[in-house]
Amino acid sequence: MKESDRMRCAAIFFALVAVAAAGWYFKQQTDSQTGTQTGESMALPAGALAAVNLPSSFTEQEQIGASAYDAVCAACHGLNGQGQDGIAPPLVHKIYEPSHHGDMAFVLAAQNGVRAHHWKFGNMPAVEGVTRSDILDIVAYIRVLQRANGIN
Repeated sequence: MKESDRMRCAAIFFALVAVAAAGWYFKQQTDSQTGTQTGESMALPAGALAAVNLPSSFTEQEQIGASAYDAVCAACHGLNGQGQDGIAPPLVHKIYEPSHHGDMAFVLAAQNGVRAHHWKFGNMPAVEGVTRSDILDIVAYIRVLQRANGIN
């Protein structure tokens, strides 16, 4: 390879690195101005236990699940599944990844309640007034949040 070709390759490489770094920097600036969580480097809301990145879009089922979550789950599990210190754990957490807590675990917990076993928040009571369909919509919402935060 000629010296001029090597220099051209090096220049292209460094230009790509500079573009990627600039893109990352400007995304951080935009997210901080809009209040979007971009990871644990951002301040958590008071009492929240986990930083939660939001996906760029939601399906219709996930939107329905978000509304249902806000109505029946957020009082304990916090905004966007962030958890609340001393009240309930974050649902956007590796413990609740699908391979450990499948969708049916959420259905059973909401319908029957569940004994504390991973956290020291006490037992979760059954959630009154939610249907299996409501719970599955909520689970779809939680799963999209988990994926947006690297929990698969």
